[in-house]
Amino acid sequence: MKNFLLSLLTLALLLSACAPVEEPMSDSGYAQPTQPDTAHELNPNVKPDQLQALADGNTAFAVDFYHQIRSSDGNLVYSPLSLSLALSMTLSGARGETRDEMLQALSLTILGDDLHPAFDALMRAIKASEKADLEGSAGSKFQLNLINAIWPQIGEHFEQDFLDGLAEHYGAGVNPVDYVNQLTTARKEINDWVAQQTEDKIQDLIPDDVLSTATRLVLTNAIYFNGSWAYPFLPDATQPAPFTLLDGSQVQAPMMTLPSGQLGYYQGEAFQAVSLPYLSRDFAMVLIVPDEGQFTNFEQSLSSEALQSTLSSLETQSLNLQMPKFDIETPVDAVLPLQNLGMLSAFGPADFSGMTGTKELFISDVVHKATITVDEQGTEAAAATAVVMDKSMPMQLVIDRPFLFTIVHQPTGSILFMGRVLQP
Repeated sequence: MKNFLLSLLTLALLLSACAPVEEPMSDSGYAQPTQPDTAHELNPNVKPDQLQALADGNTAFAVDFYHQIRSSDGNLVYSPLSLSLALSMTLSGARGETRDEMLQALSLTILGDDLHPAFDALMRAIKASEKADLEGSAGSKFQLNLINAIWPQIGEHFEQDFLDGLAEHYGAGVNPVDYVNQLTTARKEINDWVAQQTEDKIQDLIPDDVLSTATRLVLTNAIYFNGSWAYPFLPDATQPAPFTLLDGSQVQAPMMTLPSGQLGYYQGEAFQAVSLPYLSRDFAMVLIVPDEGQFTNFEQSLSSEALQSTLSSLETQSLNLQMPKFDIETPVDAVLPLQNLGMLSAFGPADFSGMTGTKELFISDVVHKATITVDEQGTEAAAATAVVMDKSMPMQLVIDRPFLFTIVHQPTGSILFMGRVLQP
């Protein structure tokens, strides 16, 4: 079996009505920060070309980010959409150079003020495709969750326009927590929320060393996808068969068999592509299979234009298909990849004055985790992203060891006195 690149989970457009704004979840009894005054926009006024521009930008970011993380060993899965949504919520509070760099890194430079309404429309378009014709098949299913939330420090001020924008365009619930006094509890609340939204597929998204008492805000996105194939593989036909690795050696893999399905197919230069539809035909898994010995070259040359061209070139035909079952989970530290894409100042010193009215906040971490299971019946996949915002703290210096001193006339730089203290 030839090596294959799991190119996109082509969750090709996601949300008819993003989840409503949630009520605050904290039981701490502290006064809550300002809540949004604006409900989720029901009919965002977005033109088709704006929606297409956003989709194209997201595809470009997906490929750019893939190139940043593909050098890691072994299998890989991530959700470009989850990363884009969490970071675009963060972007709504960015200003100046910080905003410009984030737009460039996310390939979102052409939408201007229409960016956040376009994300709203994109999410709705994706969710609108969730309705599936189950064709009376026993055990068939199609479920799609996509939800955003923010987790501010209790008592911290956040600008009303910032909160309203997240509520209006992202349906982001506001869930106050206490990072300063109850850090462990705050982390547990966020991780439990992620687990709940992803049907327990994403556990412990935020490791125990990511949050600190300087944390003031966490922005989260969670995606859960569970879809049955339109053409299920034959359960009893799955058998161990050779799978050729990159070094030419072979392992035995559980190979599934679909004797005749109406699948999208394209024969390109040095690769083949096949599209497997789900019960909701707006969604498909697209597999790109480079020719034997060509995987590394193909992967290195992959571009968003080539990917989009492949997706648009698929044509339906009857196809006998064999492919392996697989189960992958990948945690991703997104900080270095985003910095390599040009998103530098966001990690400090940053300008997120749109969030709080000051320039005290910066991104301290971006954590991401994704999982996917593919078997004879279909696909279950989940992903979550957390953008962690910390507050800049004054530096602390304790002079508890020998030191030098000078008394300087600053206008001229003249040293009037100089000495040292070895023992006070």
